[in-house]
Amino acid sequence: MCGILGVVAHQPVNQLLYDGLMVLQHRGQDAAGIATGSDDRFYMHKGPGLVRDVFRTRNMRSLVGNWGIGHVRYPTAGDACNPAEAQPFYVNSPFGLLLAHNGNLTNGEALKREIFETDLRHINTNSDSEILLNVFAHELAAASKGARPDDEAVFAAVRGVHRRCRGAYAVVVMIAGYGLLAFRDPYGIRPLVFGRNDTPSGTEWLVASESVALDTLGFRLVRDVAPGEAILFGIDGTMRARQCADDPLLAPCLFEFVYLARPDSVIDGVSVYEARVKMGEYLAERFRTRFPHTRIDVVIPIPDSSRPAALEMATRLGLPYREGFVKNRYIGRTFIMPGQTVRKNSVRKKLNAVHQEFRGKRVLLVDDSIVRGTTSREIIQMARDAGAVEVFLASAAPPVRYANVYGIDMPSRRELIAAYCDEEEVRRQIGADGLLYQELEDLKRAIQSVNPAIRRFESSCFDGRYITGDVTPEYLERIERRGDAPAALSEREDSEGAAQLDLNLPLDQDA
Repeated sequence: MCGILGVVAHQPVNQLLYDGLMVLQHRGQDAAGIATGSDDRFYMHKGPGLVRDVFRTRNMRSLVGNWGIGHVRYPTAGDACNPAEAQPFYVNSPFGLLLAHNGNLTNGEALKREIFETDLRHINTNSDSEILLNVFAHELAAASKGARPDDEAVFAAVRGVHRRCRGAYAVVVMIAGYGLLAFRDPYGIRPLVFGRNDTPSGTEWLVASESVALDTLGFRLVRDVAPGEAILFGIDGTMRARQCADDPLLAPCLFEFVYLARPDSVIDGVSVYEARVKMGEYLAERFRTRFPHTRIDVVIPIPDSSRPAALEMATRLGLPYREGFVKNRYIGRTFIMPGQTVRKNSVRKKLNAVHQEFRGKRVLLVDDSIVRGTTSREIIQMARDAGAVEVFLASAAPPVRYANVYGIDMPSRRELIAAYCDEEEVRRQIGADGLLYQELEDLKRAIQSVNPAIRRFESSCFDGRYITGDVTPEYLERIERRGDAPAALSEREDSEGAAQLDLNLPLDQDA
């Protein structure tokens, strides 16, 4: 899971990209990077850590130019501890390209061999984003007829990417001296939207993973980038769009609506907030059916993603809604923290119970999902320590039983508490007095009630059905083995400067 931005403006964009990445920080907290373009050069700074820690005043001053891209990273492929895998990635041929990517390629290993043996290109990291960049670069070189690119060559290159790459990818690319390219995989698994800002100097364009970035930066949402579509924003402010996939099908990732996206975002025509309210409505109906004689004194959300569902659930059940946990906002999201030990130790640092809301009460906790069970177990114990008589837990998502291979950190089934346990065993392991999961069809119905045009979803982590059709048992076994490898969580440099990368890159206009 990552967040990406791309902008073409009539004013310096360094601060705009920084502010946009701050808004998308929830999508990745491992690394951040910004690249800009001006005259005959690219300028880039990237490194591990939060946006506010990676960029200092001296770095921002060096990012000159009126167009650029930005990225916040949480790694699902490659090495979380390698600063060289922070994005954007750069290649100088053809023309000079910079790329930022959200998603995960499912045929990355085969592509890496193919790129070396057939395309004669070298991949220097374990990141599938660098693979994607080199595939695009090779296809663009093959389609180009002169020393400068043209629209036909760019769109042909995207068609080549769709032909060769499998998996999920939402991408922004800077093409030196030409423009900003945005494209999305043929299934639209990862979100990508764009908006415009009409100024006295002309139209400015912004592409982002979520619409909340457009709202914050003063851009008007135009629409989503369609599955398989490529949109080219010229540095002169023009915009051209083309469908580059043969059989595009919108099948967005369900987990974006459950947890990943901010509630104030609109993705594929769906208000994330409204969808989560609907999740609470259907969860309340299911609670009535499953626990008709259970007495509950109060409904309490586990901050932050579950709040809309919890409030609607309390309203539908006619129960008081209370904020029983106070969140330390300077601790990262535990679901996307690398390593089970780090995740477990962070829970009590992240949340503190308001004892008055628990003491002597039968409590219904509402969470957006239960993934590994570590956080749920700790929070339920916190509620008991605060004096709760009974603790029930409702999940706005169905049981997470299968690995996600499209850009969410669920690569190993062995880490998923519901993978090999039924609902009663999960309840016992997390220490709840009662457990309720959302039904998968109700989750889909909650989203479709907001946008009925969405017919399909990427729901593999719930049902094991992988939308791209290329995920084999052998592939899943390989990523299981990779997930079992020991992680070098302490390999980062202590010196922030030693782990950051600052580049002033001349554009290779004559390549």
